[in-house]
This record gives sequence, C-alpha cells and structure tokens, in this order.
Amino acid sequence: MTLTEQIKNKAVELGFDLVGVTDASPIESAHVAALTDWLKTGCAGRMNYMHRNFEKRINPAELLHNAQSVIVVGLNYKPPQTENPPTPTTGRVANYARYEDYHSFIKKQLRKLTEFISSIAGTSCKFKICVDSAPLAERALAARAGLGFIGKNHILTNPELGPQLLLGELITDLKLPPDEPLSCHSESASADEESIKSLPINCSDCNKCITACPTGALRADGRFDANKCISYLTIEYKGRIPSALAEKIGDRLFGCDECLLACPYQQNAPVCSNADFTFYPNRACLNLKDILEMTEHQFETSFFNSPLARTGLQKLKETAELCLRNIPE
Repeated sequence: MTLTEQIKNKAVELGFDLVGVTDASPIESAHVAALTDWLKTGCAGRMNYMHRNFEKRINPAELLHNAQSVIVVGLNYKPPQTENPPTPTTGRVANYARYEDYHSFIKKQLRKLTEFISSIAGTSCKFKICVDSAPLAERALAARAGLGFIGKNHILTNPELGPQLLLGELITDLKLPPDEPLSCHSESASADEESIKSLPINCSDCNKCITACPTGALRADGRFDANKCISYLTIEYKGRIPSALAEKIGDRLFGCDECLLACPYQQNAPVCSNADFTFYPNRACLNLKDILEMTEHQFETSFFNSPLARTGLQKLKETAELCLRNIPE
C-alpha cells in the first residue's frame, strides 16, 4: 500500500467521507478571475476580510513554507429527517448548524491525521491545517483534488454525496501524487431524470438552485451576490437588513438551505453517517420567543459548541424579531 493510500484510508477511518490530493500550486486562472470579479463588483458585501490576504487565498504555498501538496477532505452533513417541523413561533436553522461546530471538529480530526502521517512518512513533515476561516480558496482546491465540482450555487458538489459538504485542508511539505479532477460527461442529460447516475458531472442545463433562491442572490449572469444571500444576512451582516430583503427571509433564523435542497444531486444523497460528529435534532427549529428572552449566559450555555454562537445573541435576537414579523398572524 502506497503512502497516499495509507493517508486516504486513515482519513476515512477518522470519519471523512471524501479525501483527495492536489499540488500546492496556485488555483487556476479562471478561479482567480472569478474571485477578483466577485470582489471588485461588490458582491462580497461587507465581508472585508475577503479582500485581505488575496495572494494567500489563491496560493496554498503562501500559507506554508516549501508546501508541496494539499490533502483535501470532505464531511457529509446531510441530516436525518426529524420530527420537529416548523411552527408559527419557530425559526428555521440551516442544516450544518444542527451539528457541533464543524471548525473545531474537522481541525481535531486533521490533527490526528497529521500525527498519523508523521508516524509513517519516514521523514520530518510540516503541516498547515485550514478549515473555512483560513484565507484559502478551498472549493477550487477541492475540485482540483477530485472531490466534486463547483455548481451554479457556487458550492462544491459531489455526484454521490451532493452539495451538503464541509471541507478541510491539510497543506504539507510532503510531496504526494495529485489526484485528477472529476471529468465532465459530454453527453447531455436532463436534470429532471430520477436516477442520480444519469446526471453529468456538472450542472448541465439545470437552474433549479437559481430558481429556488428566495432573494435572487444567485444571479442569472452566474455571479453570487452575497448582499442578497439569506445566509450572509442572518449570520455575517451587521446592521439593519433592508425591508425588501427582510420580508423574503421569512422564518429563516440562521442561514438558508434552499439552493442546496433544490439540487438534484441532493435528492438521493445519503445522510451523515459519522457518529462522532454530534448532531442536535432539536436545533432544526428554535422557538423565536425563547430566543428573545434568552440571557447571555443561557446563549453561551446552549450554543457554546455550535455555529450559532458565531452570530452572538444580539444578532440572533434581531433576526428572531424579523422572523416573527414575517410570520402571518
């Protein structure tokens, strides 16, 4: 068994559903151009951090001296069906936030992977662990490592696991043979066909995610406008949400899954099978009035290891009030 095979087997043993390897060269020029255009046209909204560390974001070697390879992992987070549907006084929570904080979970598992690699590599290795918050174009690297393709919803999608994937990267100075990106089928296929195997390894002529977006954040010209994205507005955005957009948020308290749930690849994808990735079924819908009455201590106790902690209690209360205004009496 080769070193790369041992690393991939260990990654699966640690609970990752996907693992691939790419080199540490800069991302492809098409991705750089798309990112540059996205920033210049103001589509990043008020996420000023996206404008910083641009060279690091497009070049993994800027994050680790003498970087040679990037090991990219994917974790399926499609939740099981639960028995708590929305009610007139609850706000919906994005699926990924129904689990423990994925940043700490993936980092913990990647640290275990670095220890394993160091024990079998036969040479001293350096590593840089990246999970979402690091300045790295992770979707472009994941696509290059063969984990999937970037769909019209701008999310990495795997043909078997769908778009509900969390990514992590391990940059290393260990030189490993890179995997090939998924190849696209040339024959046409309808996005309405029942079998997932009938779909091409791309979005083909399917526009379901664009149609499903409640606010038009997924534009017809192919751009993603974060200024209109409900996930951005309910999690990242600071300030009063414009009334026209606030009404379209509906009862979405934290995040939005519409473009994911509309994806044909999502329909037959399996649910998350990682028993170590703690799932909280009661977080699918949260009582909005309870949120409004919550103290800081209660908030910290309830969501200390949850993505919901990122917004802070004040932001969550503001969105809860908005949701209550949107719910018909």
